[in-house]
Amino acid sequence: MNYENILIEKDNEISIITINRPTKLNALNKATIEELHHAFDTEDKDKSTRVIIITGSGEKAFVAGADISEFAHFSVEEGGKLAAQGQKLLFDFVENLSTPVIAAVNGFALGGGLELAMSAHFRIASDNAKMGLPEVTLGVIPGYGGTQRLPQLVGKGRAMEMIMSASMIDSETAKNYGLVNHVVPQVKLLEFTKGIASKIAKNSPVAISNAITAVNANYKDGINGYEIEIKNFGKSFGTADFKEGTTAFLEKRKADFKGE
Repeated sequence: MNYENILIEKDNEISIITINRPTKLNALNKATIEELHHAFDTEDKDKSTRVIIITGSGEKAFVAGADISEFAHFSVEEGGKLAAQGQKLLFDFVENLSTPVIAAVNGFALGGGLELAMSAHFRIASDNAKMGLPEVTLGVIPGYGGTQRLPQLVGKGRAMEMIMSASMIDSETAKNYGLVNHVVPQVKLLEFTKGIASKIAKNSPVAISNAITAVNANYKDGINGYEIEIKNFGKSFGTADFKEGTTAFLEKRKADFKGE
């Protein structure tokens, strides 16, 4: 697939997906969402990719929001379909990806941009980042999972305030809220994120995938996360990665995981 709105770069076992619409502050339109789905799906299936970093081009914006011009005249039915398709293609898809995804948030992450960052497994922000869900200023609510993931990350009260006031928060506030794990200078954002990604890449991909499933299970209605943890813990014993990891430990050497 030829990408018009994103760039993909490989750095050893790390794939960097960059949303590249600088004149639109990397706003998410339908075409970009479809390209991102394809890119995440492709990288997830590539065994040489151990970690995916998602970021935005330039220093001004990670993603400044959705492309409002695309849905300004939508009907009720079209609006519902927009949210459902977007969640299925990208936001839920990323959250449940077996390959770990880190959002490197540079600049504005607003609306759909913050929702994309929140669907990643965790977030690292530049010191100039600004985050918020301004949808109520347009007469709508967050539709790409924002009303669900933000309370999970920052708590109900803070999420209610952010959504109802449509206020932006800076990177340090986001860190204090637990929305991002680290805040670093803009020029060091990608380097720092790659450093953490490199640590992740050394570990068992199979175990990491099972851990992602177990952690996510705790946030899904009707699913017992403890039972998923027990099941996935047991499954680990049947993998080549488990055999390699335990053997390497006993032999006092570094493990060489194959992801099997």
